[in-house]
Amino acid sequence: MLMDADDSQLVLIDYQDRLLPAMFEGQACVDNAMRLAQAAHLLGVPVWGTEQNPSKLGSLPTPMKAICTQTLAKMQFSACEEGLIELLRPAAHAKPSQGNARSLPKHLQKPAAPASGRSTVLLAGIEAHVCLLQSALDLLEEEFEVWVVTDACSSRTERNRDAAFDRLAGAGIELVTTEMVLFEWLQTAEHPLFKDVQALIK
Repeated sequence: MLMDADDSQLVLIDYQDRLLPAMFEGQACVDNAMRLAQAAHLLGVPVWGTEQNPSKLGSLPTPMKAICTQTLAKMQFSACEEGLIELLRPAAHAKPSQGNARSLPKHLQKPAAPASGRSTVLLAGIEAHVCLLQSALDLLEEEFEVWVVTDACSSRTERNRDAAFDRLAGAGIELVTTEMVLFEWLQTAEHPLFKDVQALIK
């Protein structure tokens, strides 16, 4: 299964200025995240950001934040606990609920189809074993197709980052790289934006 730009959304998790210096290979991680964000912007893929406790940990880098449609401030480690699902799956213009469907336990309720028509969510961010991992597993539970861009993720230690990747893969989440994403979004060298996207990785 290949990624499709028309079905994708990108979430950039917690690339904050007070966190980044402590990250393993942090600069390379941010550079790849910016490539993803710029390519997404060119190709019409929605980009969302999150910031963990921004009053203490700072903001996303200004160029990254400028590309995000919206940046979600949060205190919970999983962004899904503080509104990410609503950003990715905006309320559909649905008919009023009938009967007592809302009283059903969560596991018996059928999740609404993404109103945007985009069911694939790509995640990149820090820390891989905390906020990214918890957000990814929650998104999977909400029946999104979840992909994690490994070379745009980090943790304070390589071991924690790699442990996160092991757990994500075990849960059925696809692990990819920045270049995999960009070339799958393009699909062909004849894409009108091929040279623009290719320039991001040269």
